[in-house]
Amino acid sequence: MKRSGRLLAVATTVAALATTLAACGGGSGSSSADGKVHIKVEAWKGGGAEPANVAEINKAFEKAHPDIKVDFEYITANDTYTQKLQPELLGGKAGDVIMVDTDKMNKWGASGYLADLSKESWASKISDAAKPFATSDGKVLAMPMELIGIGLYANMDLLKKAGITEVPSDWPTFLADLAKVKKAGITPIALPDKSGWTGSSTFQAVGSTLVYQKNKQWDADFLAGKTSFGTDWKTSLDQLKTLGDKGYVNWKNELGVDEWSQGPQDFTAQKSAFWYQGAWQVSNVAKAGFPVQFTPWPAGAAGTKPNAMLFSGTMWGVNSQSQHADAAKAYVDFWSQSENLAKYLDAEHAESPFTGGTTPDATETKTFNAAFNEGRYRVLPSNSWYGATAETAVGSKIQAFLLGQASEAQTLKDIQTAASAK
Repeated sequence: MKRSGRLLAVATTVAALATTLAACGGGSGSSSADGKVHIKVEAWKGGGAEPANVAEINKAFEKAHPDIKVDFEYITANDTYTQKLQPELLGGKAGDVIMVDTDKMNKWGASGYLADLSKESWASKISDAAKPFATSDGKVLAMPMELIGIGLYANMDLLKKAGITEVPSDWPTFLADLAKVKKAGITPIALPDKSGWTGSSTFQAVGSTLVYQKNKQWDADFLAGKTSFGTDWKTSLDQLKTLGDKGYVNWKNELGVDEWSQGPQDFTAQKSAFWYQGAWQVSNVAKAGFPVQFTPWPAGAAGTKPNAMLFSGTMWGVNSQSQHADAAKAYVDFWSQSENLAKYLDAEHAESPFTGGTTPDATETKTFNAAFNEGRYRVLPSNSWYGATAETAVGSKIQAFLLGQASEAQTLKDIQTAASAK
């Protein structure tokens, strides 16, 4: 991506400021009266509704490194985390280790806030699928913690009441199952989409099978101007529209339901047979006490197998201003080790981002994991055209389409524009 001279100048100034702060001894780590080096770790997982075994891993790290004390701070997700970290980074007061995703890594890395971790022992073990999301300008700026699935949840008890014993793996079977569930008096599927995430993500999930099974290099072709959404993604919108046309989804209602709070509550209360969300919800759903399956979205023709869709999720970055860089890097290295990271992956029901890494295989995720292990998957390109800004814009355009406010052709054109924005 080509920058303007003004943007480059601004980025250079910010990077210089970060370097100056580092030279002045920025960062929040400290040594205390207990004789230990204290490192501050900030994250949006590890507390609240998503403990994710972080406390257990921190305790194991402190046992393995008795001279280091982890001062862990959990911060709620969404904008709260960024709003807190941004001024802390600018003022040299952020944690020694901070949780990032690809979008944050790119922004904070460009500003000089993240240390180059390319020479760490684990860096060469990052899988080819995960490495692009942890790398910026040829440097590894973060340790990927997971490749996490986004897909279809199925309440097997409710499906059984409708005479269904297996989760569908293709589109015709899926439609037939939805019809059976509806006939049995059960709400077929919940696709809450208040923020636009579910519609946009489901659109991507359909394409993960129908587009990427034909062309694994679609992202590169799109960026090179060799293909477009109008050419390859029409069926993704068709499937969303079909669900509404057949009465399996009331889009007007679903666009008023929050996908992050009310959506999970409704599914665990068994209000629908199917639901669409990320694998990070599997543990919470399992606590509801009914059998659940998490699978790829069944988008293909009869008899075909779907591609799983994954997201490059959380990562650890080391603050370039840290006073205790060695201790911070030791913490990140500890997380990279399979026996330690597996505890996090188990809680998240995610895939390992490392070559030869251990991926826990839970009953609920066997079908999804099988697709990953067989190479039937695609990772959302959040490091290129599908960054946070594009995702939000695409979600909004799809909402308008589902409400009948825009034609299919116009929606695909608008998505093309949003994805092409620099």
